[in-house]
Amino acid sequence: MGDDPVPLRRDRADRQDRRAVLSTLSDWITEVALELGIEELGELVDPAVVEPLVLDMTRDVAHGVARPAAPISAYLLGLAVGRAAGAGPGERELAEGFAERLAARARGDLSP
Repeated sequence: MGDDPVPLRRDRADRQDRRAVLSTLSDWITEVALELGIEELGELVDPAVVEPLVLDMTRDVAHGVARPAAPISAYLLGLAVGRAAGAGPGERELAEGFAERLAARARGDLSP
């Protein structure tokens, strides 16, 4: 049983698929920023910032509140960050703070 190479190949293929998805997600974020004309927002639309920020927050909201609340929260986060964009230094930290507050509330770490 332990000599079967198929599980090893499957594990390797799964890892390659995950890397491809992450690359595709990064490309998608870049394409969407260009399509929406917001690429000039720099690190606020940098895939390295956006992916963990939004995915972590939406995971906590989906598990702590309800799955449909995740995309709605992401939309509302976008509105809040958009309103704050151009506020100067600290935009990224502001976005991270908004996302963490939403995630904490979803986990039950914050009261209303």
